[in-house]
Amino acid sequence: MAATTHTVTNQAPPLVGYDVFTSDRALTEGVERHLDPALLGTAREQLSELGRTAGSAQAQEWGFLANENPPVLHTHDRYGNRIDEVAFHPSWHRLLGKAVSHGLTTAWSRPGGHLRRAAGFLVWTQVEAGHGCPVSMTHAAVPALRNDPALAAEWEPRLTSLVYDEGLRPASQKAGALFGMGMTEKQGGSDVRANTTRARALSEDGTYELTGHKWFCSAPMSDGFLVLGQTDAGLTCFLVPRVLEDGTRNAFAIQRLKDKLGNKSNASSEVEFDGTWARRVGDEGRGVRTIIEMVAATRLDCVVGSAAIMRQAVAQAVHHATYREAFGGKLIDKPLMRNVLADLALESEAATTLALRLAAAYDDGSEQERAFLRIAVPAAKYWVTKRCTPLVVEALEVLGGNGYVEESGMPRLLRESPLNSIWEGSGNVQALDVLRALQREPQALNAFLQEVGTARGADHRLDGAIKGLLTELADLDGIEARARRLVERMALVLQGSLLVRYAPPEVADAFCASRLGGDWGSAFGTLPHSLDLAAVVERAAPRGD
Repeated sequence: MAATTHTVTNQAPPLVGYDVFTSDRALTEGVERHLDPALLGTAREQLSELGRTAGSAQAQEWGFLANENPPVLHTHDRYGNRIDEVAFHPSWHRLLGKAVSHGLTTAWSRPGGHLRRAAGFLVWTQVEAGHGCPVSMTHAAVPALRNDPALAAEWEPRLTSLVYDEGLRPASQKAGALFGMGMTEKQGGSDVRANTTRARALSEDGTYELTGHKWFCSAPMSDGFLVLGQTDAGLTCFLVPRVLEDGTRNAFAIQRLKDKLGNKSNASSEVEFDGTWARRVGDEGRGVRTIIEMVAATRLDCVVGSAAIMRQAVAQAVHHATYREAFGGKLIDKPLMRNVLADLALESEAATTLALRLAAAYDDGSEQERAFLRIAVPAAKYWVTKRCTPLVVEALEVLGGNGYVEESGMPRLLRESPLNSIWEGSGNVQALDVLRALQREPQALNAFLQEVGTARGADHRLDGAIKGLLTELADLDGIEARARRLVERMALVLQGSLLVRYAPPEVADAFCASRLGGDWGSAFGTLPHSLDLAAVVERAAPRGD
C-alpha cells in the first residue's frame, strides 16, 4: 500500500557519482606539489579513474556488503580434514581486486611510487577500510624481504603484481600474491621481544620449523606471512608460506577469528604453529631490525588510512549541511555550523597534507629525508590516528539522527576510527619511539627541525610554537612521563609548518590561530569567529557542493 500521509522533503541526496580524488583539493594539490611534473599527467588520470570508481554507487555497495557479510572461518571440510580457510563475501574480493589493479601494493620500484600509492590508498580507503589491511602489509613486506636478495627475487614480483589472484595454491602458480604479518602474542602484546614462538633449524640452510602461537595474525588467507620467532641467537624474522611448493598446506591452524569493534570485513585471527615450515629473513637474532621497515611502512599507512576516514567523514558532513535546511536556512550558512565544519575541515586537511609529505619523503630516499621520517612517522602516527575518532564523532553529529543509523555509513566510519591508533603500536609505543630517536639519533631531530624551520617567519604563532618546542626538547627531566605532550606538540608544529607553506592563507591562518596560538576550545566548532570560515568550508566540499 502506498504511503499517503506525507511527502519526503529536506533530505540530503546520497553522496554518490562523484570523483573522490579530484573533489579533494588538499589531496590533488599535494600530489601536484610533490610529484615529478613528468609523471603528473598519468598519475592524475589514474587517480581520477580510481576516484570515480570510489565515488560510484557500485563501489559503495561493495563496502556495505563486505561489512554486512563478515568473513567466516571453516576449520574443517565435510570429511573432517583440517583446512583452516576463511570465506569472504564476493564484495571483499572485488574491493581487493580494484586495490591491487590500481597499484596499491606497488610503490618501491616505480618513480613517485609512494606518493602515488598513498594518494590512491587515501582515495580507495574511503570506500571500505578493512581490506586495506592485506593491501598495506603486502606493500610493506617488500623492504623486509630485501634483507634476503634471493627471497626478494622470488616474492617481490608476486607482491607488486597488478593481478589479484585469490585462493590457496603454491605462490609460484599464482599471478599475484598477498602478505600478512604475525608478531603479537598473548603474553607480550607490543613487547615482541617477549615472544615465545620457537624456531628450530632444519637441515636445509635457512629453513626452520616453528612452534608457537600468534594472538593477532591479520589476513590469514594471504599467501605468505612475516612472523617473529626465537632461535638460540634471539628474536628472528621468518617467512611462513600458507601453501608449500609441493601443494601441501603448511601447518597453520586458525583457532578463531577476532570479534572486533569494527573492521568487520577483515579477518583477524589467532593461529597456532606446530611444525610449521619457515624461511629465515635476515640474520638470526636480528628480527626486529629486519622487520622494522615493514613496521614503519604500515605505520605510515595508519596515518594515510586515518586521513582517508577523516576526509570521508568531513565530505559527508559538508554534503549533508549543504542540502539540509533548519531554522529558516541551509545548515551550511548557519554561523555556528560553519564553525564546526571549518574546524573539521582543518583537521582533515592537516592530516592529508602531512601524510603526503611523508610519502614524498619515502620517494626521495635521501639520508636527510630518511632521518626526517625516523621522527616524523611515529609522531604523525601518534597524533593523526588519535584525532580521527573525535572528528568522526563530530561529523556524525552534523547529520544528527540520520548519522546514527547504519544506512548513512557514519557508524562504520566511527567503528573503524580507533583502529589505526592501536594497530602497529598504540599511542605510548609511538611516543616512546620518538623519544628513542631523540636520544639515540641526533640527525633525526636535526632533520625534523630543519623541516619545520623552513616556515619560520611566515606566521608569528608558528614561530612561537617552534620556540616553545625547542624549550621542551632542551629539558629532559621527566621526559617519559610527558612524552605524549611533547609528541603532540611536534606533530602540530609540523602540520602548521606544512600548512603555512602550502595551504591557502585562510586555512593556515585558522590552523595556527587554533592549534598553535591557543585561540580554541576543547571541542570542534570553537574557532575564532573572525576567521574566513566560509572559505575553509567551501574548500572542503566534495564535487563543489
